[in-house]
Amino acid sequence: MITNEDRGLPAPLAAAMAVRLDSMGEDGVDFEPFEAFLSADETTEWFRAWTGNRELNGDRFRVFGQDGTGGYAALWLMHPDRVLVEQPVVFLGSEGETGVVARNLGAFLWLLADGFGPWEAATSYDRKPDWGPHPNRALTAIAEQFAPERRAPAATVIEQATREFPDFDDTIMELCR
Repeated sequence: MITNEDRGLPAPLAAAMAVRLDSMGEDGVDFEPFEAFLSADETTEWFRAWTGNRELNGDRFRVFGQDGTGGYAALWLMHPDRVLVEQPVVFLGSEGETGVVARNLGAFLWLLADGFGPWEAATSYDRKPDWGPHPNRALTAIAEQFAPERRAPAATVIEQATREFPDFDDTIMELCR
């Protein structure tokens, strides 16, 4: 069971976020990682503002980074019987974009290694025509270390997540006021 006090990044995510912090802006990926999950209060404040619904809390999310406009990447705690690394990774953008970008943290590591961030994965329809992913060797090494069995190209990671969670956008929009 995952408690609301669980705010430390799992080791695979912490390793990947450290690499992202060191290389921010070099690869064209719009993703700014955090060194720890947002606090429960910060997450609730954000989720209430994002949905316009003051009755909600943010307990089902562990926010670990953002894009340049303030959209958040988070683990979505939708499997109460699973550990953090087995939860899907989602993106909730500042302009209402939503998407499940990876089925779990291992798949997310391969998404990052292949040169995609959460925004790029969630908004493939909105990418600039001249943007192309730049695979990252350091992130590939982390993915190989922590999730060798999850290896897949970014397009496969995104397609699998979309197929497994086709109703994510509707689920979130139903919470909005």
